[in-house]
Amino acid sequence: MLTKLPPSYVPYQVQERLRALGALKPMNIFLRQEVQRMDKVIKMVLDTLTDLRLAIDGTVVMNEDLRDALDCIYDARVPSSWTKNSWDSSTLGFWFTELLERNTQFSTWLERGRPSSFWMTGFFNPQGFLTAMRQEISRSHEGWSLDSAVLSSQVTKFSADEIHEPPSEGVYVCGLFIEGAAWDRKAGRLIEARPKILYEPMPVVHLFAIQEKKKPVAETRPSYNCPIYRKPKRTGLMYVTSLDLNCTKNPDHWIKRSVALLCDTK
Repeated sequence: MLTKLPPSYVPYQVQERLRALGALKPMNIFLRQEVQRMDKVIKMVLDTLTDLRLAIDGTVVMNEDLRDALDCIYDARVPSSWTKNSWDSSTLGFWFTELLERNTQFSTWLERGRPSSFWMTGFFNPQGFLTAMRQEISRSHEGWSLDSAVLSSQVTKFSADEIHEPPSEGVYVCGLFIEGAAWDRKAGRLIEARPKILYEPMPVVHLFAIQEKKKPVAETRPSYNCPIYRKPKRTGLMYVTSLDLNCTKNPDHWIKRSVALLCDTK
């Protein structure tokens, strides 16, 4: 793990890159906060693994925290001290892979600028990401306030590798899964879950904001207000937001099937 662990972020280099991207822009303020949290996780893992190696060699004392970390790593579980300061995952392998993927998204964003689409699963604070997006849009429209900028969405027909440019307004989000139903890409609506498939990948979703007073009072066709959760464990802490998904059946039909979007299935 030590050999694969990415290096810590250098503060002045991060500041320089953010300044070049526009340090006071809402999305870049969000990026700075996420990078700071990512850096703490990297340093935490580095400190634990370094101390473990020294303890195994007999250079330092194997205290209770290190013994717990060693037992967890041996059993392919995530040490509790890591989980408290990062994210939940079913196995250590999944957790470490997510660390690498999260870090890749942040470092690429810093080095190459704003990506065409965002992997929302890789954010510590996905609600903050959505707020930054709404701030960005409200500032670009005269007379808009953040409170009047309401989240809206449209499910595209594209996968992440088919998106090469960001939208003119808002963001593209990839990596979501749907549980309890499936998505008909051609028709652009919810359909019944496919046999033996618990989680089905969703196409890229375009998230944007509209003024609350301009939000349609009644849609021409029914829609299901679908909740998004970070993980399969559906608790208040895991809730992110809700999106309206097109459907042909009454929304109660999908409520009874507990249909939800998930940022991660592990």
